[in-house]
Amino acid sequence: MTVKITIDKLGDVIKALSQLSNRDVLVGIPDSSPERTDTPITNAQIGYVMETGSPANNIPARPFLVPGIADVQDEIAARLRKGALSALSGSAAGAETALKAAGMVGQNAVRKKINDGPFAPLSPRTIAQRNRSRKTKSMRKAEKDYATLLAQGKTEQEAQDAAGIKPLINTGSLRNAVTFVVRKK
Repeated sequence: MTVKITIDKLGDVIKALSQLSNRDVLVGIPDSSPERTDTPITNAQIGYVMETGSPANNIPARPFLVPGIADVQDEIAARLRKGALSALSGSAAGAETALKAAGMVGQNAVRKKINDGPFAPLSPRTIAQRNRSRKTKSMRKAEKDYATLLAQGKTEQEAQDAAGIKPLINTGSLRNAVTFVVRKK
C-alpha cells in the first residue's frame, strides 16, 4: 500500500496542538473584578465565603461554583473535544474558539446556579438588613412578604421560597462578577 501526501499540514497540527496544550480555561470570580461599594471585601472573597461557608460567622456553605460547573461538565467536555479536533486539523483558531465556548458554558452555568440554588435559607436578620447593602431606605416587596409569611407561621425556607428571595442575589454584583478567562498555563 502506498500513501501519497498531497497537502502537508503536520506543521500546522503540531503548532495548534502545542498552543492548545499550553492553555487553561478558568471560570470563577477574579480578585481583580470590580470592587463593591457596599463592603470592603471583594466579590472573590464573598464568593469564597459563600462557596465554603464560615462557621465562625454563622454562614452556611452555599456552593455555586463547583456544582455549577458539574451541572454542565458533559457540555464543556464536548466543547473541549471539538477544540482538540480543530487542533488535530491544524486550526489553532478553531481550538481557541472552542476553549472560549467551553468557558462561556461554564460561566453561564455558574451564574444560573447562583440564581437557582438550591441554597440554605438566609436568616430573618440578614433579610431584614439587605436594604442596607443596597443603600436603600426601604425593603423590597419580597423582603416585606417574607416577614409577613414568617409571622403567619411559615418556616424560613418556605417563606423565602414563597417570597422569591434568592440567597445569593441582592445587588447582583456577585453573579455579574463570575467570568471566564482563557490563558497560558
